[in-house]
Order: sequence, then structure tokens, then C-alpha cells
Amino acid sequence: MEYLRAVAGLCLLSMNLLGGEPPRTQFHGKVIDQTRAPVAGALIVAKPQGRTAGATGISGPTGAFTLPLESGEYLLTVSANDFQDATQTVSVGDASGTPVEILLTVSEVRTTVTVTEAAGYQIVATNTATKTATPLIDIPQSITVVSRELIKDQLMMSMADVVRYVPGITMAQGEGHRDAPVIRGNSTTSDFYVNGVRDDVQYFRDLYNLERVEALKGPNAMIFGRGGGGGVINRATKEAGFTPLREISLLGGTFGNKRIAGDLDQPLSDKVAFRLNAMYENSNSFRNYFNLERYGLAPTATILVDASTRIRLSYEYFHDQRLTDRGIPSYQGQPAVTHRSTFFGNPDESPTHADVHLGSAVVERQVGTRLNIRNNTLFGGYDKFYRNVFPGAVNATATLVNLSGYDNATQRGNAFNQTDVTYVAPTGPLQHTLLWGAEFGRQATDNFRQTAYFNNTATSINVPFASPTDFTPITWRQAASDANNRAVNTVAATYIQDQVSLTRFVQLVGGVRFDRFDLKFHNNRNNDKRRRKDNLISPRAGIVVKPATPLSLYFNYSVSYLPSAGDQFASLDATTETLKPEKFTNYEAGVKWDVRRYLSLTTAVYRLSRTNTRSVDPNNPAIILQTGSQRTNGYELGINGNVTGAWTVSGGYGYQDAFISSATAAARLGAQIAIVPRHTFSLWNNYRILPRLSGGLGIIHQADMWAGVDNTVTLPGFTRADAALYYSLTEKMRLQANIENLTDKKYFISAHSNNNITPGYARALRIGLTMRF
Repeated sequence: MEYLRAVAGLCLLSMNLLGGEPPRTQFHGKVIDQTRAPVAGALIVAKPQGRTAGATGISGPTGAFTLPLESGEYLLTVSANDFQDATQTVSVGDASGTPVEILLTVSEVRTTVTVTEAAGYQIVATNTATKTATPLIDIPQSITVVSRELIKDQLMMSMADVVRYVPGITMAQGEGHRDAPVIRGNSTTSDFYVNGVRDDVQYFRDLYNLERVEALKGPNAMIFGRGGGGGVINRATKEAGFTPLREISLLGGTFGNKRIAGDLDQPLSDKVAFRLNAMYENSNSFRNYFNLERYGLAPTATILVDASTRIRLSYEYFHDQRLTDRGIPSYQGQPAVTHRSTFFGNPDESPTHADVHLGSAVVERQVGTRLNIRNNTLFGGYDKFYRNVFPGAVNATATLVNLSGYDNATQRGNAFNQTDVTYVAPTGPLQHTLLWGAEFGRQATDNFRQTAYFNNTATSINVPFASPTDFTPITWRQAASDANNRAVNTVAATYIQDQVSLTRFVQLVGGVRFDRFDLKFHNNRNNDKRRRKDNLISPRAGIVVKPATPLSLYFNYSVSYLPSAGDQFASLDATTETLKPEKFTNYEAGVKWDVRRYLSLTTAVYRLSRTNTRSVDPNNPAIILQTGSQRTNGYELGINGNVTGAWTVSGGYGYQDAFISSATAAARLGAQIAIVPRHTFSLWNNYRILPRLSGGLGIIHQADMWAGVDNTVTLPGFTRADAALYYSLTEKMRLQANIENLTDKKYFISAHSNNNITPGYARALRIGLTMRF
């Protein structure tokens, strides 16, 4: 009911704002740099004299932009990453004139290293959420963007580091070998994307070649396709540009932390630019026996074919090898009392590695000022293996702990092609941004699993709790239920969307996607062949009301589906072959406010329901029904940007009540969802003390949460403090020192189950040196 009231309120407000709208004309412009190369993704804000509500827009791949404006005088403010802001006064008449050129000059932060960056941590626009370049304030959805500046300031190196400051998302343990976020109460290992294309194999992702990380919360199937029930995480990679950059970063710290990264961006001519990002790391941890070695190489090129056509080519090779660490067990409803560095299992038999190859080509053409055509092709090759010997239950006297183990090998080949056609169509007083798109994809996956046999006989053993690191000889072979299968799925999808500017106060967003999902599954052990086809229709609708240019109120409705084989196509049998996809439905209302330049506040309230979940027939346990469901009611508050010229912040608060709303095969009615704390709070502060010196302080709070959906083991809440100091040795050299867990707080950050609990990181010092030349 509260959502209906919110919609009614927005509709009444929008009706009041629709009346008496003067005619508008299309104002055209182009944003260029000092070499006259186009600047894509620049934010243009047009503020009329004597009025509060103007218009905002984003420059396209050729630097062009169009704003629907009434006649009069306007002050244009144009901003883009790595450039100084530009302002210009323009006069808008009754008819369109010659496009205005706006020149941006390179900011000093591109060639120097300072203790704080001019724009702070704020990102003002994205083309991920709608597949069109749109200011965040005009998107009716909760989106948190973690910029490269925040990643550098905190020395983030993993997706778990990123989501610490994202309301509504926690990171589960992932069995010690994969990223496993829980987004608005829905766990996932596949809802990852790179530049808007699916990257869904289970592995730990690095951040060395990223421009930003975008967390889009709520079902996103209209844009991204199947899955994404709680939301998705998109990695936007660095692109080759036409402003030179040469940067090397060195990192060292406690627990043998060693890392080097380089970023070379070089124009080869006025038409071709090349960029290379590379990284190598070899580190230990506070956890016994842990070692991590990873490296990555990511070349990319930008080719300006002509003034209207751009080609981007990129490739990445990434390798990650580490110990599979599944933490400690529980005892009497709490994490077991043991030293946080203690390894439970056999470290010699617990390796994991991932080799990832990603190659993509993007061709984009601007036709006139209104039509844009974009094609994105991505090929991905993944080789993933993990083996683990891990803890189970502790006996009643806490003298013995059970160990068992298995391994799993996955090879996957992905091929995706996306085509998006965008057309800006003014119809009288209305401004339409129309999107039509199509996606075709094929994924072939091979899975092979084996079980650990201790002394070649038993599938589990008990070892002393006081000395749980065990080196009993193990033989690896397949048990009766271990997987050996191949899954091939194809998808053919089409989608349409319309972003309508009714007036300068009211905008509508609506779209729908159709997916044809076809999964063929072959069990290599018994030659059983299964097939499941689903036709998925995923709508989205939203309204944005802007009483003033820096303020928007919105409501959003969206739907997503997850086919019965799951997000990793793990199995398809006689039962799951007949099941309908799970359905995710989200209602969300929120407010976005640009309080001042480079400072934004966002808030959202939502209800996310998951239905068609499997449950057991109470009269016949052998029969599977789809009457199970879960629900998450939540609230989010985010802040990002510069509070003052010297003080930059990023963080937020999240409230989540995630529970089983109808009994499922795994949980009773009313059970709370695992790894979803009721309250989370995080705030990172960076304050410039002197022109060359600044300090950082971060606070992270997480309330109690359950380790499993059976609600028998509690992970206690905690509050942790982090700190940092930054000093610019010269204009091109910055030294920083980061301390994680400043007070050496003992806490438990996450879990995979009741007996796989991850201790929080011990106090750690990391020293970073960044040099530009």
C-alpha cells in the first residue's frame, strides 16, 4: 500500500507540473578537447536565468548532445572526468541553429598526482542502466557507483572491498574461491558484467583495469536479461583516450603484501590511441598457509574511423591462484572459539585457480544528431578449478571437528553480440529517446566434480579441534552423485525502451524485453539428455519528477526471471526440467538530490519479492511444488562527493528485512535470509589537511546476521575503523599509507554456511606509491 501511495503522490505532483508548459526547441552542441577529439560522456547542465528547473544531458560517442529547451538565456556547465569544467552562456531561439562547440581542457589530475581529485568520488552519469547516456539523477533506480578515485584511495583490490561501501549489498564467503554477493537478500555468483556484457563464471575479479564499478539494484532483466533478481554489478573498464597517461603503482604491506600495476595511455595519431593496463601480485594473509598470486594484462585501442564512427578493441588475460580457505566452524550457535589465523582442513589439497580470456570489439556510429548505432561483441574463455578440504560440525565437547572435501573443474566459452539503436525523436512538446536492441549469445559449460577419500576409504574424518590442520593422504575420485556434464545454452533477445521528457519537470521510462532461453543438458555419466526452453518477458516502468534541476523523485517497477537450471546451469533433471523460472518483482520509490556541485544524496525504499521458489508438498515429500517465496523490504541512503572543497565522502546506510514469506524446500516460513544484516552503515572520509597532505577515516558497521537460512548460527555484529594518510612528494608522485582494521577488532565478516565462517582481516598496514611521468 505504501508503494501505491508513493505512486499516487508522484502522479499528482507530475500532473501539477505538466500544466502550462511553453514550447521547447532542440538545442544541439558538441563537446571536444584541445586536439578537437570528441569527449564522450560529458555532463551538460543548462540552467535558465530566473528559473530553478533546467535540463541535463550527456554527450554521445562523437561528443554531440541535444537538449530540449525553452527560448531564453542559459548558462551551460560542462564537466567530464580528467577535464576542467567549462561554462558558457547561450541564447536559445525558436528554431535550432548551428551546434555550439564547447572546448574542455585537460585537468591537472591527468598529469599530476594530488592528495585529492577535483571531482572527488562522484560519478554523474552512466550508459549502463538504460543503454543510453543518462545522468544518474534522471534514472528511476538505486545505483551506487564506485569511482577509480575511491578505489585508489582505499587501495581496493577485490569486489569484496568495493561492496563494503555499497548499501544493500554484502559479500558472502563464496567457499573461498569466488565472488558471491548478496544483493537485496538474493545471493548470486553470476550477476557480474563487464561493460554491460555477461561475465558469469565463478572467480575472484580484480580491479586493476577498471574505470569504475556500478551496482544497479533491483531486477534488471529489461537491460541485462535473465537473472539479476536482486541487482547486478557491472565493471566499466578503462578505454584508450587521446590524452597521454603513464602511471606506475607499487604496493607493499603486512602479511607479505606485494603488488605492482601500470597504466599506459598513448595516442598513436589523431585517429588511433592505445592503452595498456597490467598488474602482478604475490601476497600472503593473516590466515595460516594462505598465498595469492595473480596477474593481468589488458591492452585496448580506440580507432576514430571518421567524425561519426568509433571502434574500441580490447583484450584481457587474467590469472588468479590462491588457497581455497573456507574459514572456521561454529559451536553452540556462534563461531567456534579459535585463533582467527587457524586453518581447518588440508592446505596442500586446497588450491584454486582461474584463467580468464576476454576479447571484445565495440563499433559505434552516430548518424546526424539523433541516431546512434552500437554493436558490442564479446568472447570469453574461462578455465576454473578449485579443490578444498573444509570443516564441518564440531562435536558436543568441542574436542573434534569433521573434515570432508571435493574438487570441481569448470570450462566455459561465452560468445555474446549486442546491437543497440538509439534515436532521439522530438514530437511536439515531448522529447523521446527511443532504444531498440537485440542480443544473441551462446554459452558452453563443462563441469567435472570429484570427492575426497581420506586414506582412499572414507569421505570424511574427525580431527582434533585443537589442531585442525590435517595432512591425511587423500585420493580424489568421483562419488555416485558427482557431476560430469555439459550444458549448452543459447539466448536470443530483443528489447525496446522509451525515455520520454514530458516537460522539464516530468520524465517517463518504460521498456520490455523478450528472451528466448534454450538450455541443452547432457549428463556424461549416464548419457541422460535434458532440454528446457523458456520465453521470458521482462518489463520495466518508471517515472521521474524534477521540481528543480538538482532534485528528482522517482518510482520504479521491474521484473526479472531465473530459469530452473540455476545461475550456473549446474543440473537439469527430470524434476527441474519441468519447473517454471523463479520470478523477481521489485517496487521502489526514491529521491536523488545534488546538494551542491560534486555532492549527491540518494535514498530509496523498496519491496523485492521472489516467487516460484521450490517447496515440498506437505502431503507427499517426493513431490516438488513452486509455492515457496521470499521477500526483502528495505531502505537505502547514500552520500557521495565533496562536502567542502577539502572534505570528500562516500558511503551510506542500508536497512534490510529479508525473510521466507512462504516455506521453501530449504527453509521454514518466517526464516531470515542468511548473510543479510538488518542494518549496515559505512562512511569513508578524505580530508585535505594541507595542500600536499590529506587523511582518510572509514567506519564500517554491520549488525548481527545468520550464517545459514536455518537460523541456528549467528555472526555477531561489529564496527570497524580504517584509516589512511596521503602525501604528494612531488606533482607526479604520491605516497599513501592505509591501515585496515585500525583497532585490530576481532570479528567475522561473512560465511558460506554454519560451519564455513570467515574471520575478519587482522590489522594490516599497506604502503602505496603512485608515480606519473
